[in-house]
Amino acid sequence: MKELQTIIRHLTSPGAQSGVLATLVTVEGSSYRRPGARLLVTATGERLGSISGGCLEEDVLARAGVVAASGRPELVVYDTSSENDLVWGVGLGCHGVVQVLLEKLPPRPAWADALAVNLAARRPTGLAVVWRAADAGLLGTRLAAELPPAPAASAAIFHDSVAPPVPLVVYGAGDDARPLVRLAKEIGWHVTVADPRPAFVTAARFPEADALVCGPAAELVARTAPGADTLAVVMTHHYVHDVPLLRALLALPTAYVGLLGPKKRGEKILSDLAADGFTLSPGMRARLHAPVGLDLGAELPEEVALAILAEMQATLAQRDARPLRERQRPIHE
Repeated sequence: MKELQTIIRHLTSPGAQSGVLATLVTVEGSSYRRPGARLLVTATGERLGSISGGCLEEDVLARAGVVAASGRPELVVYDTSSENDLVWGVGLGCHGVVQVLLEKLPPRPAWADALAVNLAARRPTGLAVVWRAADAGLLGTRLAAELPPAPAASAAIFHDSVAPPVPLVVYGAGDDARPLVRLAKEIGWHVTVADPRPAFVTAARFPEADALVCGPAAELVARTAPGADTLAVVMTHHYVHDVPLLRALLALPTAYVGLLGPKKRGEKILSDLAADGFTLSPGMRARLHAPVGLDLGAELPEEVALAILAEMQATLAQRDARPLRERQRPIHE
């Protein structure tokens, strides 16, 4: 998501010039990236995004110059399935076949402007990349809604549903929340920081945050309005704040609720909530991660942030966070 956000920011920036967009449209076998990976080569030669682990980019860069000069799209097939890898001679070793469409973009393409608006409004966007067609004029990226109905039967099209950034709400603006916010933004998530203390929840302390919310602990969840896709973590370090926050969050169908602190502390909060008449359902218990994070031996704030985000990512991907060497199925489904 972050690389697409970076590409869209460039394409819609004032004075943006034309560039060449490379889109990974099909994958057979193993590949470092999946369909939808994109690399933009700007008019000045800057590269934004990637379509591989770095092994194809130099060739794409060279081909982008040709496409920029001619204006004609080009479909490139990279076959790294050979054991000897004699064609490329650079040891790609992915053992897969990928197809990449290169297209010259006009300044501020309409689909990029629409995508930027939808991302800001947290709405999904359907894109269609026509990568093979009898009419070469149909090749390229457009909004799915603008795809002509007739070519669908005689064209190869990659349909890409671009979801808004993953929403994360961090309840607690202490020092240990700062690396969590930075790392979450590094992977392209939408981050809100909420805290009852005005001196803590400030733009100076959280310059990367998309939103800052301050108010009484009992009102913070309502003010941040987390949805069913929201990841939430409670880390105020104050028992009197954590209790109302956890009560409100567990009552909502959020995707993930994490509570920082020792296991005994979490059980004490749940016990107190139960004594106050709060009923913890099996579904609530399943969504609650207390203590929050994976067991990485984390101690420093940055390490704790990594452990928290790793568990959240595993939850989003519906993975069990085991080492990949123990996985019996392909890495990418």
